[in-house]
Amino acid sequence: MKNLREISLPELEVMMAELGEPKFRAKQVHEWVWQKHAADIKDMTNLSKALREKLSENFFIPKVKMHHSQYSSDGTIKNRLQLHDGYYVESVLIPTEKRMTACVSSQVGCSLSCKFCATGYMDRKRNLDFDEIVDEVTLLNELAEKHYNKRLSNIVFMGMGEPLLNYKNVMKAIEKISSPEGLGMSPRRITVSTAGVAKMIKQLGDDQVRFKLALSLHAANDRKRNEIMAINETNNLASLVEALNYFYKATGNEITLEYILFKNFNDSEKDAEDLVKLYRKIPADLINIIEYNPIDAARFEKPDEEVTDAFMKYLSDNRVNVRLRHSRGKDIDAACGQLANVDHTALNS
Repeated sequence: MKNLREISLPELEVMMAELGEPKFRAKQVHEWVWQKHAADIKDMTNLSKALREKLSENFFIPKVKMHHSQYSSDGTIKNRLQLHDGYYVESVLIPTEKRMTACVSSQVGCSLSCKFCATGYMDRKRNLDFDEIVDEVTLLNELAEKHYNKRLSNIVFMGMGEPLLNYKNVMKAIEKISSPEGLGMSPRRITVSTAGVAKMIKQLGDDQVRFKLALSLHAANDRKRNEIMAINETNNLASLVEALNYFYKATGNEITLEYILFKNFNDSEKDAEDLVKLYRKIPADLINIIEYNPIDAARFEKPDEEVTDAFMKYLSDNRVNVRLRHSRGKDIDAACGQLANVDHTALNS
């Protein structure tokens, strides 16, 4: 059985001709799949029963389903989504006065094992297919309209998994989301966050992508970054500086550095000094300082407010464009670094 959503409109037209069907049937099927979000071929009621039966013999629609949602006191909604094979991913809807942001996942689990991230303590089961990512965004858009009477304004690939290790599906999903048959969202309102895969950051530049890029940095020297992010052993800071400059030269797109503060680890004035030096090597628009959100598996703690303020002041005094990003959805474990499923195994295993 093949995924019907992987069949392009031109391919559908060829297929309909081979089945002896008129060309317009291809457009009808395509509309059912992408505009009407059909969950089953049987739902395609303007097709003949015979055609629906023929399609059902060879194709299926692997729809993503909403399993359950949790609601934070600050309005954030965390969602557990069930994939067609029984695996789960989590995604988050983050409302603010000016934005309605979807934080989406790109993999079931993660292979990078970052020490501060709940997802990093999971095994990577598989990549999400492009159409599953599109479903994820579509479900969050429906949730935004239902609860807040607003459509999504922004999408961030900051959920479970490393987007650049699922490159083709993430790129295809963004293309579909940006198209008129998707949400028609400007790529400038989409941010892809990476733990730092230098080769694929350069590939983004070669592909002339139009979305924004964020680097999860969290330490400004290799010794400390190696300690908390294993990926740095093969993608060190020098290689990332080179790759980010390559990306910016090729695209001119906005780059943000993400930096979580950990008590007595990366929050000293020397750490701030190292961060300023690194910032000046990269064409970054902004450094987001992120509040640490504790997880049971990790030993890290959030610094005292005075330490955070002093760190921020040092950066600001050294002409760094810096912003403190307050966590949302902490009471439901929906904040940065907290996404992890209760059960990662397939229901049908």
